[in-house]
Amino acid sequence: MKTEVEVFCEKYQLFNDDEIQKVQLLHRFQLAQSFGIEEGMTVLEIGCGQGDMTVVLADKVGASGHVTAIDIAGGDYGAPLTLEQSHQKIKQTVLGERISFHLDTDFLSFEGLKHYDGIVFAHSSWYFHSPERLAEYLSKIRTVTSNLFFAEWDLAFTDISQRGHFCAAMLLALHSTITENDSNIQHLFSRETIHRMMEDAGFSIAREETVYSRYLQDGQWEMGYAKTLRDAFLKSPTQLQTLATSLIDAMKQSGTDSLDTFVLIGK
Repeated sequence: MKTEVEVFCEKYQLFNDDEIQKVQLLHRFQLAQSFGIEEGMTVLEIGCGQGDMTVVLADKVGASGHVTAIDIAGGDYGAPLTLEQSHQKIKQTVLGERISFHLDTDFLSFEGLKHYDGIVFAHSSWYFHSPERLAEYLSKIRTVTSNLFFAEWDLAFTDISQRGHFCAAMLLALHSTITENDSNIQHLFSRETIHRMMEDAGFSIAREETVYSRYLQDGQWEMGYAKTLRDAFLKSPTQLQTLATSLIDAMKQSGTDSLDTFVLIGK
């Protein structure tokens, strides 16, 4: 019997020869199931990136639903494919009829806002440069939906094999405090922090769970990048240099499993 991912790839003729993408899709299907995305829903996705989550959402809402996918990044951002290139591939499939992509778009000033059945935040909160900015997003989200589906890496790792990803995330966040960069880790938010921020924005937490995601490649990717940053801290205060070196040393002695993912459903 074919897996859900295999059926998806054949149905829409996407990612058939991309084994890495298939692994990423599996995780997005798990998130969509956790969110409870249903046929006919109108969904806004904030921080759509190359569309990994977007295509799964579009599959789940079906022809009678719609996904509005926005990202503050421009079309030339991303590698090996840019966001624009990835979106064009998606738009050439039947899924394209169910998706409206909006790049260079800040949610706070997005003119196309309306009421949505649900808003999805999937692995996009660490891009935020400050908790204040994220809090502004959450407060505005509360005015246009009754359902917030939030997913992010869980810093509270439960297995030593995940320590490397944890250390890498810490290093990349530290690096973002000493230099401006376009890294996908700017500010770390824990499950508890997001829980409080959602409640402060007026949401009640209807459900929360942990989604197993150790099999994803993200831990290896983040560790690979973090290992190149030792010299970036040479001009930093001594305490920061020592902390960065210690994290790099600990990371090198760790496994490469990714962190698990926490899901919070706000209503």
